[in-house]
Order: sequence, then C-alpha cells, then structure tokens
Amino acid sequence: MPHPTLPDHFDVLIVGGGAAGLYTALCLPQQLNIGLITKENLSISASDWAQGGIAAAIAPEDSTTLHIADTLQAGAGLCEPESVALLVEMAASCIGTLVQMGVGFDRQGETLALTLEAAHSRRRVLHAADATGRAMVSTLAAQVLSRSNIQVISQAFVLDLWMQAQDCRGVCLVYQDEIRWLAADHVVLATGGGGQVFAQTTNPVVSTGDGVAMAWRAGAQLRDLEFVQFHPTALTKPGAPHFLISEAVRGEGAHLIDAQGHRFAFDYHPAGELAPRDVVSRSIFRHLQKTAPDNPQATVWLDLKPIPEATIRHRFPNIIRVCQQWGIDLFQVPIPVAPAAHYWMGGVTTNPHSQTSIAHLYAVGETASTGVHGANRLASNSLLECLVFGAQLSHHLSEWLEQTADSRTNSEIPSQDSAPQPMISSMNPLMNLAVNWSMNSPIAPSVHALSTLMWQSAGICREQRSLDPAIAQVKTWRTEFADHPLSQSLQKVLSAPSSAPLPTNPTLSPSIRSWGETRNLLDIAYLILKSAAFRTESRGGHYRSDYPDTDPAWQAHTLVQDEDWKKSHPSQILQ
Repeated sequence: MPHPTLPDHFDVLIVGGGAAGLYTALCLPQQLNIGLITKENLSISASDWAQGGIAAAIAPEDSTTLHIADTLQAGAGLCEPESVALLVEMAASCIGTLVQMGVGFDRQGETLALTLEAAHSRRRVLHAADATGRAMVSTLAAQVLSRSNIQVISQAFVLDLWMQAQDCRGVCLVYQDEIRWLAADHVVLATGGGGQVFAQTTNPVVSTGDGVAMAWRAGAQLRDLEFVQFHPTALTKPGAPHFLISEAVRGEGAHLIDAQGHRFAFDYHPAGELAPRDVVSRSIFRHLQKTAPDNPQATVWLDLKPIPEATIRHRFPNIIRVCQQWGIDLFQVPIPVAPAAHYWMGGVTTNPHSQTSIAHLYAVGETASTGVHGANRLASNSLLECLVFGAQLSHHLSEWLEQTADSRTNSEIPSQDSAPQPMISSMNPLMNLAVNWSMNSPIAPSVHALSTLMWQSAGICREQRSLDPAIAQVKTWRTEFADHPLSQSLQKVLSAPSSAPLPTNPTLSPSIRSWGETRNLLDIAYLILKSAAFRTESRGGHYRSDYPDTDPAWQAHTLVQDEDWKKSHPSQILQ
C-alpha cells in the first residue's frame, strides 16, 4: 500500500502500536485527529507476545479487595495504593469493552474462563489459549484501522521529542526516507520496555527503551528504573530464541525440576513454583550456581506431566508448536528453561491521568511508571494497566477538548515563535553524508557487548563491584557514540527543527533507525546501572548480593531527572 501523506499537525500523536497505544487511540474522542506511529507493523510488539492473560476480579469467589492485596503484596512496599485501587476497580469495565470489541477470551460454557498465576490468591486471569496478547492486539488493531480519525504511520522511527520551553510540541521522526518534524497538541509515549538491553530477554527486537530514553533526554522525571522483572521460565536451547513459557503453565500445575528430577523450588520458598516471579528467578539462579557453577548455559526443566494432556492441548497450543519447532515434545520430556529479562517496572513517572512532568507529554503501558507494579509486577497486571490508564488519559483529553472547543480548528498549528524554522543548505549535514552505519561500524558491535555487560552486571543478582566498572564502561561507550560522525550530523539536525522534510535516502534511513536504537539502549543501560547502584538494598526485582536484605529506610521510590538521583516517599506522585 502507498504511504499516507502526513499532515503538519495532529491533535494527538501516539508513539507505539502495542496494546497501550492502540487502546489509548480507541478511547480518545473521535473528534480528535490522531497519529499512531509504529516502528514496524502494528502486530510487532511485546503485547503481541504476551501469553498468560489479563487479570480481573470478576469471579464470584474473588473481589477487588483481594486483587488489590495481591498486587500490593507482590509490589514489595512500593506500589501506590490509589493507583492500584484504580487499576483493579476499572478492570471489569475494561474487560467488558474488550469483549464487546470481539476479543475471543476462552470460556467455560457461557462464563469467561479464569486461570491461576503466581502470587494471585484466586483464579482471575482471563486468557485466549496461550496467545492472549495476540488476540487483544489483533482485535484492537482492526478497530484502529477502521477509525477515520486515526492515521497509522507504520515503518517510522521517532528520534526525539520536539521541545519548546519545557513544553512538548511534537516529535522528530524518520519516515519514507525523510526526517520530519510533526507538531501535536499532545504526545503519548507507548513504546513498551527495554528488554533488548539485556543479552537474555523474552522481549521482541523493537523493545529498545525508546520512550523512556526520549523522555529522559527531554528532562522528564523517571522512576524506579532499577526494578526489572526476570521471567523465570524462558525456553533456553542453543539456537532458539528465549521464548517465554507462560506463568500459566505453572499455574496449571507444571513442576520445576533439576537435572536429578528434584522439585527444587520448595527449597527456596514455601510457595515453590508459584512464588512471586523474582523469587522463582533467584531460586533458579541460586540452584544453578550450586549444581552447575561452571556452566553458564545450564538450565533447569519445566515438567508438564502433572497437567492433563487435554488441558495442555487446549490451553497451550502455541507453546506446544514452538517447542516442537525446536525438537521438544513436551508431552514426553520437560522443557529446558532459565530466567530472562521480561518486564521493566520502572519508567516515566505519571499521575493517574497518565501525565508526565512535562506539559502535553503522557506515557502509558510499560513505558510509564504508574505506581501499580511497585518493585515487582503481579502476573497479568501489565495488559490491564495498558487498558486502564489509556482510558484515564482519554478522560483527561476529553476535558481538554471541551475546554478548547471554541478555539480549536482543524488547521490549528503551533504559534510562529515555536514553529520549526527552515534549514539553510549549509546546515544540512545529511544531504552529502557518507557514513557507513552498519554492523561494521565501530559503534554497532557495542550493542552486543552492552547487552552482555548488562546481563552480567545488572541481571538477576547485582553488586557494587560489578556495577561500578559497568557504569564506567557505558560512559565510555556513550562518549564514543556521541563522537561518531553520524551522531555529530544527526545532533545538528535534532537541535535545529526544520519546517520542510529533510531527505535522506533508502540506504541511510535504516542506518538512522539503528543509530537511534543504539543511542536509546546506551541511555537506558546507563539509567538502569546508576539506579541499581543508587539503591543499596534488595527489594522486588532488584537484588543486591552485597545488600541482600530489604531495608525499611529504602521504602521509597528512586526518582531520576537529568543527572539527579534521589529518594522519594512512595506516596509522593505527580499532582
């Protein structure tokens, strides 16, 4: 299909096409002109990969009180109680909306089927076999494509936010072999997490922390970046991707066993395989250190034999298919698994209306730190968070629309003093740029080295003696990156907005995206490492072997703005 023509101005620009971005777009008033920017196609996102399901207290034996208590317990003292209450109390309404849209959740007769996952006290996880995220995203994407007020801008990469006097006015992006500045009254970051900063991750290749990195460079407040959830059971076999083996598999009764067949998880926690994810991940890590200390490729095994075969075939067809693809018959042998980076609890600080500390800039989904996950996300609360806070943002913008109805026009653009000015040809460094940005570039190999360094120094277990040299190394890489000729050229472009598109060429445009993703990964690696070194305790997804205990004095958020790291009381959120 031909690329659509882009207007100069949108009412709302949403960066990211996963569940958070799609649902937010659908919730916004249809009078608004919305642009939805995606790096790839709509179906390529971490949401699309989500297997387990979406949590909601809708069963007769369940309650919002129990769901709130489970969420707070998993969050290890850092959840925002008001945000958690909002999340849980809005769940049933959001599920109803999804069902009306046509999401095909599994049913038992006429009733929505519910399963149990770790750290939940009741069966409350709705699912569509073992591909719940895909069922949601495909339905939401179809709805978005049917809306005349939503323009999907695919195969586009946002380089940076367009800032004017501490106010977000739009974005700078690479699209159709051009660098363009798009103006918007409101910008929503929904770019997901940053799992690709770790060598072992369940995240897709697009998860490079773009939204968090852009917000940090723009001066937004970030929160709790040290808290990374490592999923305990990712398929681990040479040559295979780290495919996530859903928490629901253990919820249905699968056992974790070691090479001797010992069900070892109970040696580390009384809940065994159904302990919180961080506990299970560390249990596997510690057990492998004890039983196979000299084998970095060692795994444990997930044994599905305790689950009836009919249940496995009904609930986990995608897991069966992927395992078969890699030569594993899970009905006959256990699945080799090990932990991998899965979900980032930290992100851009937001209030209950998804507003950040920057005017007209918002964040939803994994990019945001809403306060609902605390130090450790409760399983299947992430898709729910995308829905609830996307809807909350729509309420805020509906009020804005009412207040500005008399003054708004379809052709409204930023005032002349803040509009981008044309670039003179002598300031156009890309027109004759001859830089080969590829895997042969001196900088590009550092992406692999970076992810390895992060896994070793800021993975499941951390300590000061590995964090300090890692911070120093990342600082060196960031300096080398900034000195690269392409970096020098693009920084000039980003510092001088142009009212006219700046042509590149088909060869250079993918290189600019590669440059941007590398830049973002370097930034978020620095932010995670510094935050991990700052918090001298262990809590939730952040474990320090040199500070193994939880310290009551650290029951506080880590707040980051520019180069300033500080503690804040957990109840202090943006107003």
